[in-house]
Amino acid sequence: MRIRASVAAVTGALALSALVVPAAQADDSNTVSSFTQGVETNAAVDAADDVSGDTTISNVVVNGGKAVIMGATTKKTFTVSFTATDDSGIEWATAVLWHGSTFDNLDGGVVPNEEEAVCTKVNDTTSTCKHTFTVDANYDLLNKHAGGWKVWAIAQGTDADYLQKDNVKGFSLQRMSKLTVNASPEPVVKGKTITVTGALTRADWESNKYVGLSGQSVVLQFRKAGTTNYTNVKGIKSTTGGALKTTVTASTDGYYRFTYAGIASTATVSATGDYVDVK
Repeated sequence: MRIRASVAAVTGALALSALVVPAAQADDSNTVSSFTQGVETNAAVDAADDVSGDTTISNVVVNGGKAVIMGATTKKTFTVSFTATDDSGIEWATAVLWHGSTFDNLDGGVVPNEEEAVCTKVNDTTSTCKHTFTVDANYDLLNKHAGGWKVWAIAQGTDADYLQKDNVKGFSLQRMSKLTVNASPEPVVKGKTITVTGALTRADWESNKYVGLSGQSVVLQFRKAGTTNYTNVKGIKSTTGGALKTTVTASTDGYYRFTYAGIASTATVSATGDYVDVK
């Protein structure tokens, strides 16, 4: 008995995402609901963790183990891979990405580009399976979708054993951030004051622009000319519109930059260093 109805069973929960994503996505053929509506139904399985037999899913890797970072208008394709094992061998597998407090209360989701994962046989019991996913900031994301996402997955053995898990792996999908820096005057007399300004912004997936990020801790760093490593000088906070401003005393030639460690919703970033010639 085939268990493809397990994928169809997620339709009700994942269809909720259509209520919160941009309107343009409603007609997109790559929505979660269109994916699940096209799945063959041969058995009734609840949209929850479910197992029959000895099938396992392990070694789930999203985007090579790195956070998926999306700019204001980014369209990005990345890979999700996992290992599926059953004593009879693996017949098929698939996965879906989702966001929300629980699977039953999700508020967003992305389906794979392929109807089924491409599974490569390792031995008689084990296959390595891969899907590609394409996320478009213009259609798939609202700002509230930034942060922790999860992988829903199912694998079935050739003997009809199967494993379905709502949350087989967590990963981060973050808003891209940007930093600028300007150190002046240039050149400057040793012992005089250098004023360092800049701005911290991040992608807004709803306006498709970059907007200022205030109240964030940012570190000013310095790299002496002829060296490769930056050292911390002082920490400051971004103000209205993401504005940054601080002062230091000129001592030697080198590069100043701001660096931001990021938060759950927003990626880390470092500005390109601005060179100051000290006379």
